[in-house]
This record gives sequence, C-alpha cells and structure tokens, in this order.
Amino acid sequence: MPSITQPTAPCHVPADAAEEVLLGVDTHKDFHAATVVTVLGAASDGRSFPATTEGYQQLVSWARSFGALHRAGVECTGSYGAALARYLRTEGIEVTEVNQPDKAARRRRGKTDAVDAEAAARAVLLPESVRNDPSPPTTPQAQLNCQLTM
Repeated sequence: MPSITQPTAPCHVPADAAEEVLLGVDTHKDFHAATVVTVLGAASDGRSFPATTEGYQQLVSWARSFGALHRAGVECTGSYGAALARYLRTEGIEVTEVNQPDKAARRRRGKTDAVDAEAAARAVLLPESVRNDPSPPTTPQAQLNCQLTM
C-alpha cells in the first residue's frame, strides 16, 4: 500500500486580498513566533521566523498571503521586537505594542509561543489591553522586565 506523504508545513488557502488580517508576534532573541488572525479573531496559521532582516521579509510576505495586512501586535517592541517593529513600520504596517497578560491569565491559558503570538494579534482589536503609543521601556527595570519574560 503506498504511503501518503504529509506536507512539511501547514498549507492555507490564500484569503481574498481585500480581506484584512492581523499579525501577532511573540518576539525572542533569535526567532519570532508569528500568527495571523482574521479581524473576527479566527486564527489562520502560525510559524516561526529568524530574527533577521531576511526573516522579517519572509514573515511579512507570509502574513500578506492571507489578506491585506495593515496592523500588527508585537510583544516587547523596546527590546527583542524593536528591529521587527521598525521593519513593519517601513512596510506600512501599524505596530501596536502588546502588553503581556498577567501571570494568572498565562497559567490558565497555557504558555507557548504560538499562544502568545495569537494573543498579540487578538489584542490589536482590544484597545484596553494595549498601549497605543508604543515606545521603548525607558527605565532599566522596565527593560529588564520585558527581557525576563522571554
């Protein structure tokens, strides 16, 4: 009996180019975990990309294959996500720094990069859970706190 080969990566049906999608990114030193969701909050797909300029290009190209990408939620734009946030802005994408959920909520939901990336994308739709004016943490303690949660 012949075996059926499995795709090495999840495949998706490209969305209507006019349909808006949101990008969520959980940032790390060497890679970034990304998830695309619809504006209704349905998750489409998630992948990891290198934290390099080439990785950022791949990430944006991949995310745009799902639809029109205008907004992204990114954790820690003042540290590991700073270069990605700058790159996304040069691509015309509005970047919102997403606050990490409190520890109790993270325990209830589970803690994985994919879960955090999806939460970052969904948080773009919830103004009370984000800072609308992303700026790097200014105090050494704030910068350390952002890095320690990685």
